[in-house]
Amino acid sequence: MSESILVTGGAGFIGSNFISYLLEQQPDIKIINIDKLTYAGDKQNLKELENSKQYSFIQGDICDRNLIEQLFRKYNFSGVIHLAAESHVDNSILGPDIFIKTNVNGTFVLLDVARIHWMSAPFQYKKGCEKNRFHHVSTDEVYGTLGKTGLFKETTSYAPNSPYSASKAASDFIVRSYFHTYGMNVVTTNCSNNYGPKQHDEKLIPTIIRKAISGQSIPIYGDGNNIRDWLYVKDHCKGIALVYDKGIAGETYNIGGKNERNNNYIAQKICNILDTKLPRSNKKSYLDLITYVKDRPGHDARYAIDATKIETELEWKADENFESGIEKTIDWYLKKYNTFT
Repeated sequence: MSESILVTGGAGFIGSNFISYLLEQQPDIKIINIDKLTYAGDKQNLKELENSKQYSFIQGDICDRNLIEQLFRKYNFSGVIHLAAESHVDNSILGPDIFIKTNVNGTFVLLDVARIHWMSAPFQYKKGCEKNRFHHVSTDEVYGTLGKTGLFKETTSYAPNSPYSASKAASDFIVRSYFHTYGMNVVTTNCSNNYGPKQHDEKLIPTIIRKAISGQSIPIYGDGNNIRDWLYVKDHCKGIALVYDKGIAGETYNIGGKNERNNNYIAQKICNILDTKLPRSNKKSYLDLITYVKDRPGHDARYAIDATKIETELEWKADENFESGIEKTIDWYLKKYNTFT
């Protein structure tokens, strides 16, 4: 009988890319994807798997304990890869309550049901469950903000600055507690900013592309000098799979692309590529559309990850740098928006 894994939030950006990647690497595995299908989830992201016998989709809420218990009884999961989260910082500023509910309470429900299903007592797994694992996918935003130098390491103190990052920090600590209190086989990954195919339209890179090709103003917060470490989504998926398979229980692994770019560079790079791939009918550059708007509250200045641990201990490395990854990303979105010729 093939191994069954529960993936949460698998209809979202990273989750859908991860499920496709994992089934390519392990075609015999059985994946159950639970997703609430909020604004960020879209079943179309996994349309290619609709008829796959190795994949099942369930629309549901990870906070629904009865549902999660039913799924564990039905599928007897040997692993959980937990990606489901409310994740857009702007939305967390406007309505923080759902972020606390989903990211904190939802993580607790998943952990606790897995613990009871897999373990008979603290530090004692039931027979046949000894290798079962819970992988929690988190973010570098839990570390707060950096100055002009330095990198986030796994040992960096947490200092979240938004309701979103605070909710993720809380969930990270709950996962940690289940390792230390119950001896549960957990691993955590904290990633830098992802980009690539299937990302929600509201995020920075899809917004720049979408606004540009529709001739609208391209909004950039503040002075555009906020820096992020950009990670191509497939490289992140490789890292998740590697940590789930080979990571040491109780450990955290930071996954970053070593591609620090500020928002001005991102916008200008995309506009320059679009000038070549899809020139405007008025012959002007897309750069003319860049517009600076009022900065958002609590906007962290810089994130950057030190990925030395996963690179040295698990031999992970990113295949894409930002310049190669953004070309692939733009091509995908131009096809999505039916403008690629």
